[in-house]
Amino acid sequence: MGAYAVNNRMIDVWYMILFGIVGYIFKKLEYSMAPMLLALVLGDMTEQTMRQSLIMSQGSGWIFLRLPLALPINLAALVIFLWPFVSMVRDRIRKGEVAKA
Repeated sequence: MGAYAVNNRMIDVWYMILFGIVGYIFKKLEYSMAPMLLALVLGDMTEQTMRQSLIMSQGSGWIFLRLPLALPINLAALVIFLWPFVSMVRDRIRKGEVAKA
């Protein structure tokens, strides 16, 4: 009733059901809820700041790859993102599962 009461629209109830199912699936797959909560809290602020940056750079995305601050942070994020893949490949090579050329 709460989802319907806010805007008196049935679509809000369907959204609630959909995201309830997604939450249940994430819970069963043992996904951590902390990153989702962080994204929910910081998402609007991040979008607003990105829009401001693009306005400052007149629409150029290169502002996100400039020194002294943006480039190292983006490189660190890329390393953190790719680290599980690199670890998996390194472990397979150590175990001899990858065919030697």
